[in-house]
Amino acid sequence: MFMALTRTPTAAQALEILLTGNRRFVDGDPQHPNQGTAHRASLAPAQHPFAVLFGCSDSRLAAEIIFDRGLGDLFVVRTAGHVLGPEVLGSIEYGVDQLGCPLVVVLGHDACGAIRAARSILEDGLTPAGYVRDVVERVTSSVLAARAAGLSEEPDIVDEHVRHTVDMLLDRSPALARGRTAVVGLSYHLDDGRVRLVASHGLDDAEAA
Repeated sequence: MFMALTRTPTAAQALEILLTGNRRFVDGDPQHPNQGTAHRASLAPAQHPFAVLFGCSDSRLAAEIIFDRGLGDLFVVRTAGHVLGPEVLGSIEYGVDQLGCPLVVVLGHDACGAIRAARSILEDGLTPAGYVRDVVERVTSSVLAARAAGLSEEPDIVDEHVRHTVDMLLDRSPALARGRTAVVGLSYHLDDGRVRLVASHGLDDAEAA
C-alpha cells in the first residue's frame, strides 16, 4: 500500500521519488499513489506539493503519469517548448516561496515540435504564423547554442534546450538564485518513457540551506 508523504522531502529525496516513480511507469508497474477519494478530500484545505515541475505542453508528457504520482504531489507549469515568460516565472516562484517546494524540475523531451520549428527557421526560413512564432523564436537561442557547441543531433539539442532553460531560471529568478531550492533538468524519451538527468544545480546547497 502506497502511503502519502508525511513531511516535505529534501531536494535529493524529491528527485529520487520522481525517478523511482518513472521506473515504475517504464516497467508497467504503476502504483497510482495519492489518487483515492480519501486523499482527495484531505487536500481540500491546502496543498503541499514536493516539487515544481516546469515542462513542455506536449500531450504525451503528463507529469503525474510518467512519474507515477497523484493529487497534490506536483505543482505543474507547462508551456509549449517549456519557454519562459513572466507568468511562468511567477508560477514557479509561487511554488517555491509560497508552497515550499524544495525542488524545481525542467522537463523536456525528444521529438519536440518547438525545437523542430526553431531548426526550420534557421535552416529553411520557415516561420510559423501568429503567436506560435513567439514561442519558436524563444527556443531558437537554445538551437544556436547547440550549434555553437558543435551539436547537431536532435537529442543533443533537446538536452541543450533543457540546460538553457535551467540556466535562465537561475539567472532570472531571485527566489531560485538564493539557493534554497534545487533545480534539475530532465529529458524524457517518448518511445520507452524513460527520463534522463541532464542538468543539476544546487542539490547539495539546498540540503545545507
